[in-house]
Amino acid sequence: MQRNMMKVIIILNNTKQIKTIRFNNCCIGRKGEDMELTMTNRILTLKDKMMKEERYLSIEQAFIITETYQENVGEPVEIKRALSLKNALCKLEIDVHPEELIVGNRTKGIRGGVVFPESGIAWIDKEIDSINERPQDKFNVRHEDIKIFREKVYPYWEKDSMEAVIRQRYGTEISEIEKVVKINQKDHAQGHISPDVAKWLKLGPKGIIKDAKEKLEKSDDNQKLFYQSVILVMEGVQTYMMRYHDLLMERSKHQKDTMLRNSMEGVANICKKLSCKVPETFHEAVQSIWFLFTVLHMESNASSFSPGRMDQYLYSYYKKDKDEGILTDQEALEIIEAIWIKYNQIVYMRNAHSAKFFAGFPIGFNIAVGGQDIKGRDATNELSYIFLKAQEHLKLPQPNLSVRLHENTPIEFLKEAVRVVGKGGGMPQFFNDESIMPALRELDIEEEDVKDYVIVGCVEISTQGNNLGWSDAAMFNLNKVLELTINNGKCLLTGKQMTKDYGSLENFKNYEELEEKFGKNIREYIKRMAIACEVVEKAHQEHLPSPFLSAVIDRCMETGIDVTRGGAKYNLSGIQMIQVANLADSLAAIKHLVFDTKRISSHELMDALRNNFEGYDVLKAILLNKSPKYGNDISWVDELGAKWAEFFKAELEKYTNYRGGKYHTGMYTVSAHVPMGENLGASPDGRSLGEPLADGGMSPVYGRDISGPTAVLKSVSRLNNSLTSNGGLLNMKFLPSIFKTESGIENFVSFLRAFVKLQIPHIQFNVINREDLIAAKNKPEEHRSLVVRVAGYTAYFTELSGELQNEIIARTSYGKM
Repeated sequence: MQRNMMKVIIILNNTKQIKTIRFNNCCIGRKGEDMELTMTNRILTLKDKMMKEERYLSIEQAFIITETYQENVGEPVEIKRALSLKNALCKLEIDVHPEELIVGNRTKGIRGGVVFPESGIAWIDKEIDSINERPQDKFNVRHEDIKIFREKVYPYWEKDSMEAVIRQRYGTEISEIEKVVKINQKDHAQGHISPDVAKWLKLGPKGIIKDAKEKLEKSDDNQKLFYQSVILVMEGVQTYMMRYHDLLMERSKHQKDTMLRNSMEGVANICKKLSCKVPETFHEAVQSIWFLFTVLHMESNASSFSPGRMDQYLYSYYKKDKDEGILTDQEALEIIEAIWIKYNQIVYMRNAHSAKFFAGFPIGFNIAVGGQDIKGRDATNELSYIFLKAQEHLKLPQPNLSVRLHENTPIEFLKEAVRVVGKGGGMPQFFNDESIMPALRELDIEEEDVKDYVIVGCVEISTQGNNLGWSDAAMFNLNKVLELTINNGKCLLTGKQMTKDYGSLENFKNYEELEEKFGKNIREYIKRMAIACEVVEKAHQEHLPSPFLSAVIDRCMETGIDVTRGGAKYNLSGIQMIQVANLADSLAAIKHLVFDTKRISSHELMDALRNNFEGYDVLKAILLNKSPKYGNDISWVDELGAKWAEFFKAELEKYTNYRGGKYHTGMYTVSAHVPMGENLGASPDGRSLGEPLADGGMSPVYGRDISGPTAVLKSVSRLNNSLTSNGGLLNMKFLPSIFKTESGIENFVSFLRAFVKLQIPHIQFNVINREDLIAAKNKPEEHRSLVVRVAGYTAYFTELSGELQNEIIARTSYGKM
């Protein structure tokens, strides 16, 4: 049989009589009939059902939480939180579809926007009547839910939610710095964590209960509440699993299709087994994983609980079942595609302001495949390829599939990943071990954990199962600080005095004086940011202890310390620097045109900025076209951005977070480049008032990278690895035509090899024609399934606001390498 390079083929190994799936040159053994790996009718049906179901706000868990708190007024918050989760697990209405191989959800409907009163409630009261009409991330609302919220939920939590406490203690100051620093986690629990999935698979809820009871007998007074709360929530998990068994068995009685009835009974038996035993088969392990992540979301109502290196910890189950002849690769693929669909059934509902920063529901189920093992050997296996095939078939926003690359990544795997990229949908994205591992070592991460790093959320780097990374603590707009520095400390939008008056560009004697004042303002805002972050972290400890999460984070169970109180092995906090491309372009324009060549006077430039370039068309053209730009392999411009990123990092390292851990930096935006651009006046790089900043954290401003994709890589490579230990994002857009030929794929593989060699931490791609995006914007009803890369995540294009759609359309497209 001749090998078809564009397909996945089953071939016969005549020696061992084992059928093999061939992904190009990589063979995956299986027993059974010759066949291609396909997307089954079962998966097509489930995907279609999901796409058609409408999204609703859900009040059910909020009501259960409120009832629990009212019934347990005298109990400590640890017990109230544990009982609230246990009661939700026991009482929430559940549902199943007969086609499902993986069951479980946090609401009866899919993509429900869960109201979570413990963390934040005031914004719900303001928006519940109009949340179905807002420009970004709408939710339908049932009239009876509004009534329950206003009569039963809101009155109890109005002054006692975490959001309300933060506002009482420090709300004014947080609002004061908001145009420069976006402080996150103020109205929801902390996510951005990769739990210890391997431990969960090894112990299950029953094993964790046993461990907690043993430790409870030896615990001191400070630990007792922790272990008691762990036992309570795990008992709730056992009940939750059994409820799905009972529902499936009841529904199966009325199922006339014999195949579906047998399937439902099989899944029911898995749920029953998992309630009291650990998984032994591949299917059982995948169902167990989904229960873990569903409950994590029910406990915390947060984003970015990441499954991590799923191809590694699932491999032993896959291999065992394959060797015993009870699993084929087609069956493994179907199970994986079933959980892929489940990853798309949970979203996180944010307030209207935050929805601009996190547009399109970046829930952050990030799965990393490939990479290296603890001995530095390539870790790619058969499941790595099967996960790529699932992405190729489904093209859904979740999971956020990531490929870890290194110098010895097999060419077959790299080609397969490139082929999947070329199919569109924005995945997989790529991470570079050669860049990321040295950055983690600088944070004093142990070598075993360095080798086993994972990605959480969009592009945030973390360790697996032992880190409360708080990777989304805040976003710091360096460009707004530059605006204040050159404008007497005043906001160009409002004229408000926001920081000290160190003068303006008009009276700085030289470029060096500008840099001196810029540095002072950065220091001042870092100090204010650190204080605000401490207030938020303290509120999390007081209001949102998380026993279920703590049970699957290394060292919490050993010490009896909740994860919010520093129980994890690592306790980092990540701050995002926004946005180095615009900053480099603005500083280059000031240095080159104002101080070096004196082509523009400082007075003229400031007049133009204060008037948003009205009447200054020629000056704006000079700024845009006569000053060199970041992203074109011009070393002195690139190094301007790198210099200030390193300055910011050095100043931030002087602080420790409330849990005693380190602050470190990242360079990514989610979708914050749009609202942070709205908070910014006209800037010296030629950008007009309110326009978006560069997408991605390391990406050039769209339209300014005119020297090709390789020049972009060279520019980005001038950013030190340590600047992105919390994650860095490079976004690029290519035309689909590049991937139509084998030579095009090979050229793209060479491009990724250069990315690895240059030690750039991350790269991702939109592969789409501009015309298709415009068509989707104009006729959204015909393009509901179109998925695009926004930043470190993908989203349905038609669900994004018009401003964000326009920004994605405007990004530079490369038609050749």
